[in-house]
Amino acid sequence: MQKATAEKSDPIAAQLAPVGRETVQDRVYLELRRALIGGLFEPSQVLTIRGLADALMTSTMPVREALGRLITEKALEALPNRSVRVPPITLERMDDLLRARILIEGEAIALAATRMTPRQIATIESMLGEWDEMRALKHKKDVDREVTLNQAFHFEIYRACGSAVLIPMIESLWLQSGPCIRVAIYAFSDAGEIDTAHYHRTIVKAIAAQDAKEARDALVADISRPFTFLRNKLEAEAKKGQSA
Repeated sequence: MQKATAEKSDPIAAQLAPVGRETVQDRVYLELRRALIGGLFEPSQVLTIRGLADALMTSTMPVREALGRLITEKALEALPNRSVRVPPITLERMDDLLRARILIEGEAIALAATRMTPRQIATIESMLGEWDEMRALKHKKDVDREVTLNQAFHFEIYRACGSAVLIPMIESLWLQSGPCIRVAIYAFSDAGEIDTAHYHRTIVKAIAAQDAKEARDALVADISRPFTFLRNKLEAEAKKGQSA
């Protein structure tokens, strides 16, 4: 009876669901998660609750809770002064992340290779076209666009694997790998390394042929490259520091 009265007196309220506090928390979490996967934060970068709240134009409570979730997911590390930091790049961490990504993403792409439809294959081929267009532009390299295209390409494939269990595991690994990958993109550019699209074309060719082994091998070559490059870079810097 009271509900019917409320609906008559306030028809807008009757149609809209209340927006709870958790909605803001989820948006903050998803935005920070997107930033980490995209490598917008650098390895070892310290983040403060107040600084993030100001940047996101929200209160500190949803930021604090989002950071707690990301710490649990190993994407961030808690510091004694109530701030957090992006985990630093270490040889041990890179090796561990790469090993996990090869195992899990390798299985996902092997499953997807025999499941992807012609329409899905056309979608990832169109992403290669976008990559070529981006590369054809004469302005400074668009790292944000490159990161976005790379993520879209891989997850379009992974979502076709048919496993609801593998996808969140892969997302967690990308969450932890994001800062490393962005550093590698800049390093590739400076060193004149082969473009990522070269490896993506090999992946598309293998999937079009429904060759699970070739698709897995091509993926391993693709995702191993930034980790190997960074490992060599860190080792060289360590040797240089020891000889100085």
